Amino acid sequence: MDNILFFTNKGRVFQTKVYEIPAASRTSKGKLIQNFLEIPAGETVSAIVSYAEEEKEKDEGYLIMATLNGMIKKTPLEDFGNVRRSGLIAMGLKGDDLLKWVKLSFGKDEVVLVTGNGQSIRFKESQLRSMGRTASGVRSIKLKKGDFVAGLDTIKESRGKNERKFLIVTENGFAKQTKLKEYKVQSRSGGGIKTAKINQKTGKIITAQIITDEEELLAISTKGQVIRTKINTVRTAGRATSGVRIMKLKPGDTVAGSVAL
Repeated sequence: MDNILFFTNKGRVFQTKVYEIPAASRTSKGKLIQNFLEIPAGETVSAIVSYAEEEKEKDEGYLIMATLNGMIKKTPLEDFGNVRRSGLIAMGLKGDDLLKWVKLSFGKDEVVLVTGNGQSIRFKESQLRSMGRTASGVRSIKLKKGDFVAGLDTIKESRGKNERKFLIVTENGFAKQTKLKEYKVQSRSGGGIKTAKINQKTGKIITAQIITDEEELLAISTKGQVIRTKINTVRTAGRATSGVRIMKLKPGDTVAGSVAL
């Protein structure tokens, strides 16, 4: 039976079973998450991770967490086995930093991050030592003034991983995919390399994802506009390019998020 962990931007974690999430149609409003989780006012859910009970029992999984200001850490999945209804601290945050991404890993993966201004870094998960829940982590990438982390993903240890692609989407509705082999493995906490040409037309990067055989890209705007497009219509291009427009937005609207399916 699958469990779901809900992480908030303030570094807390809450847990429930999948069957406790109410099913609803595409057009329904759904139910407030506070109806079944005691999330404090002023906190929002920033990441969701589901896992099967046997994964925790095998004692081999980890959760990799990353913040807006570039801090990252790895914590054993078993440390989240008994999350009380009122939640637990998942990551200690400094200043005004926010927890934004959480990914399940298995110790031998690689990590890739991208920044809003178009930098990226790829490094081995082994460069992250295991830390407790309250730890604040270590620096993932050296950010320039005004930049921020815009996406995190993991690269599973398997043959042919460099045949995969890195898909990025910008706030003004542009997207592109780049072959993963163009991203060399570096040391954690460096400045990284360019992953996209960012300008006023494209806007900053909003999401990034490693893709393999996904066929469609689903994107949603801040004003509720949704588009679903074939990934093969998104141009494969080099790192220092801007991509193609996938979404025509109304004035004042921007892309809020996207996912490859």
